[in-house]
Amino acid sequence: MFSSITMNHSIISQSPKETLALGHKLGWGLRAGDVLCLDGNLGAGKTMLTKGIGNALGINQPIISPTFTLIREYVTSNGRPPLYHIDLYRLESPEALASLGLEEYLYGDGICVIEWAQRAQASWPAETLWIQIDILSDTMRHLIFETNDSYLATLPHTYLQEQIHYVSGH
Repeated sequence: MFSSITMNHSIISQSPKETLALGHKLGWGLRAGDVLCLDGNLGAGKTMLTKGIGNALGINQPIISPTFTLIREYVTSNGRPPLYHIDLYRLESPEALASLGLEEYLYGDGICVIEWAQRAQASWPAETLWIQIDILSDTMRHLIFETNDSYLATLPHTYLQEQIHYVSGH
């Protein structure tokens, strides 16, 4: 995904509860302008991870997949940046992305979490944290973090130190 990867790290989540907790811990380190691109099959846990991020940001409403609306905006209750939850599962083509006006979200004052981001991979800022979620079993997930952004590269190491089972990290 990158010409020069600063960080490639992977973690095993044993359950949806652990994936939620991982998102919560990750959410504490996110800042306005951060972009996370999530990829994985249906049911991999992309929305569960996003729910955890939303919990950390202080969102007091249910976070649901925006599959049919494409974008959901969530306002935080504690002064943290808003969460822009974007789902491109139903995106007809990368060209259709232009009509969504994503630039205001990607370069705005919030945090963008984009599900099915590979459908428009060339559209995302260079400073993006990619998270691939692979299904290992009914409950277990393998999460792979990749970025070339120096700050985002610190997040798994800083916020997930005691989290779950590390597979590798360099």
